[in-house]
Amino acid sequence: MGTAIDLGTARPVVLIIERQPLFRAALSRLLTGPPIMAHVHVVIDSQSGLEIAKRGGLQLAFCDIGTWPITALELAKELSLLEPAVPLILLGDREDEEGMAAALQGKVAGLFTKDCPLDEFLSGVKAVLSGHRVVGANLMGHMLDRLAAKTQETRRSGGPLSPTELAILAQIGQAKSISTIATSRGISPKTVRNHLASIYRKLDLRSRTEAMLCAVRMGLVAD
Repeated sequence: MGTAIDLGTARPVVLIIERQPLFRAALSRLLTGPPIMAHVHVVIDSQSGLEIAKRGGLQLAFCDIGTWPITALELAKELSLLEPAVPLILLGDREDEEGMAAALQGKVAGLFTKDCPLDEFLSGVKAVLSGHRVVGANLMGHMLDRLAAKTQETRRSGGPLSPTELAILAQIGQAKSISTIATSRGISPKTVRNHLASIYRKLDLRSRTEAMLCAVRMGLVAD
């Protein structure tokens, strides 16, 4: 994650990577106005965007999930390796929700659909600039609905997870690290990862965030 920015004292420098002219112009106007008041660079492809990012000075980047020629997830990874790292907010349409939910396992700092409320989006941008990771409410709702359906299916089938897998999923729900789980169970981190791979496969999960939400949905995490 990039260095946190104090929006009260500095104007962040941001990059927009977007092919659609109207959305590109609208997003640029939104970010240059209050409360963000950013300096904005605009390009239409991810290769050009990465070249700008490598010059330094960026605090945040935005791109569409369908950006090219470098994919959005590859771009997020490349930006995370810069010094300092440049966080990436991924944007998409409603029909892109599945792909965006899957992107949670990548290095993206924020995910929003392009029709999200403006106040929610601007609050999310400020949160990312402060060093946080943010998921739009409608995407989170989509994930919760998906996980709720999977939880019901799991319960109807008697539960496909072994007792060990259930215990590890509960610890994931408590935000415990792999090393902490390994130590508490007296097993190696590699064994924990193997159990997690099995859990992800059985429950069709795509990220640690989904696993944490699933643990809560299944009642494995105490209130």
